[in-house]
Amino acid sequence: MTLHAIAVNPADTKNFIAIEQPTPQPGEYDLLVEVRAASVNPVDTKVHKGAVKNGLSEPRILGWDASGVVLAVGTQVSNFKVGDQVYYAGDITRPGSNSSQQLVDARIVGHKPTSLDWAAAAALPLTALTAWEGLFERLNLSSAGENQTLLIVGGAGGVGSLAIPLAKLHSKVKVIATASREDSAQWCRDRGADLVVNYQDLVGELEKQGIKQVDYIFCLNDTDGHWENMAKLIAPQGHICTIVENEKPLAMDQLKLKSAALHFEFMYTRSMFNTPDIARQGEILNDVAALVDGGKLQSTLSEVLHGLSVETLQAAHQKVLAGHMRGKVVIVY
Repeated sequence: MTLHAIAVNPADTKNFIAIEQPTPQPGEYDLLVEVRAASVNPVDTKVHKGAVKNGLSEPRILGWDASGVVLAVGTQVSNFKVGDQVYYAGDITRPGSNSSQQLVDARIVGHKPTSLDWAAAAALPLTALTAWEGLFERLNLSSAGENQTLLIVGGAGGVGSLAIPLAKLHSKVKVIATASREDSAQWCRDRGADLVVNYQDLVGELEKQGIKQVDYIFCLNDTDGHWENMAKLIAPQGHICTIVENEKPLAMDQLKLKSAALHFEFMYTRSMFNTPDIARQGEILNDVAALVDGGKLQSTLSEVLHGLSVETLQAAHQKVLAGHMRGKVVIVY
């Protein structure tokens, strides 16, 4: 059996190339998965940009969200069997899901929600894990009181679309989301946001609502651009979590005076460093699947493309790079 994939072309890194390889054999903790659908995330475009900048010695298969069927299991795998339907966000250090088959560590895999098709399931893992870890493991939002407030900067994107309902389901806080267009604002309200404000005048918009400070901030885009406002708005002893790396030094004087905390959330930390709690990601995905199948959480799928090809992957990347995605774009193979 051979593996068909779309990879970054090492001879022309701005573009993709179709490749064929022997199907890999699973390691002791691995699953070999027949990929049925994969979504495209900002991380895909960032890794591609890095390949363009730094060059490649061999083709690089991107893609870090997938749903599919288990074809084979490693010797140490006990919670999956051949034929199981699964979904996962994968490991950024390994070949990705823009491929007909993929190896993935079983500990970071969840059982696919039974109520979702392949595309809707593939839209969830990376953003669900990022939202869950950011809210409950970095911000520790589940311990917050009902008189406290969470500000989500970038509420209509892939992570924000899940952070809003997860915060409503598993905490008592008032949820404020930012959006600049009315359709995006309605998207946030539909997912449970108590208040939506325009990020273009964030401090002013909040002041109109009588809000001068917030207890928690989850920043999902442009840390540098929003930093001054976040430092102003965060309450004394408050918490900020961002998923976006800063390009310039961040002024920390306000955070120091307020004894406020800054957290970074990177969903690949557990798999990259093989942390002792790596299996927690599989548990989170199973919890998310239960919420979906229980009707409490919905997929953030917004657009579907068909066929594993250079053309569909390029089209999906362009949609993400445009910066106006609500929810997720998924390619069904």
